[in-house]
Amino acid sequence: MAAPAMERADVANGTDPATTRNVTMAKSLNMGLRSALEADPKVLVMGEDVGKLGGVFRVTDGLQKDFGEHRVLDTPLAESGIIGTAVGLAIRGYRPVCEIQFDGFIFPGYDQIVSQLAKLHFRSQGKVKMPVVVRVPFGGGIGAVEHHSESPESLFAHVGGLKVVACSNPVDAYWMLRQAIDCDDPVLFFEPKRRYYEKAELDTEAQPPPLFGSRVLRRGTAATIATYGPTVSTCLAAANAAAEEGTELEVIDLRSLSPLDLGPVFESVRRTGRLVLASEAPPESSVTSEITARVQQECFYSLEAPVLRVTGFDVPYPPTKLEKHFLPDLDRVLDAVDRSLAF
Repeated sequence: MAAPAMERADVANGTDPATTRNVTMAKSLNMGLRSALEADPKVLVMGEDVGKLGGVFRVTDGLQKDFGEHRVLDTPLAESGIIGTAVGLAIRGYRPVCEIQFDGFIFPGYDQIVSQLAKLHFRSQGKVKMPVVVRVPFGGGIGAVEHHSESPESLFAHVGGLKVVACSNPVDAYWMLRQAIDCDDPVLFFEPKRRYYEKAELDTEAQPPPLFGSRVLRRGTAATIATYGPTVSTCLAAANAAAEEGTELEVIDLRSLSPLDLGPVFESVRRTGRLVLASEAPPESSVTSEITARVQQECFYSLEAPVLRVTGFDVPYPPTKLEKHFLPDLDRVLDAVDRSLAF
């Protein structure tokens, strides 16, 4: 059930029926890539099966046919080679968009991302820019096998020189991807794969919010929920369920994980006195750990309860039959809210 219009904030900016389409997130990402390819001949798309197949999730469907094999490149199964090639292309003035087919496949390219992609702008004293986007389908909930349901975003948010963002809906997917491609810094772009086929109204002529900013999706007074990526839909559903019982929850989509835009979170917590964080990633040494520390530092005297977290667990991602017990769901979010309100 959608949240009542009066309870939502910063989402409905007004749409023009002439330029609005009801699209899935996968389609909106495809539209964003197509728009970038059309706008700049230096934009390239590269990755495993992104060309003839159109990607395993069909995000790049039709792009090679329309833009040619020299701009939409099927690569070998070698993530370090994909990232290393993108680094070289960026040095030559191109703007590569790399696809990592699944989150767990990113680690062969980890050294290239951390040691080269993140460092060259600093190492060259600003002379070399790295306008590279690395698209990473992440998170669970699709019944996949090992290495296909990871949430490695915290590893990259810790690395100086990288920008890390996560979209949660088709509208943000389109605009955030376009903004990431236009950015002169390397951006890791995390896409929640289990939300690829959820739909929303996308106006491609609207004015997007800043790429590295969080957004309040629903106003509330009882407690604040901050989240990102695949758990945003879960938390909005929990807020709807709580509202039916008279509890108004404020929901914030962080969107950017590095840099973090915590101003809206601080402002919200100072009003509600309570914060619940939700993420599929394991809790130890994570994005939610950092936010917990920062909120305690900045909002200590406003807190009426400890910051609580609803996350995955500090174990390898489980087999398919157990993943529903691993992933944060509506009941776990509402249980954390209840525990917060009980203080």
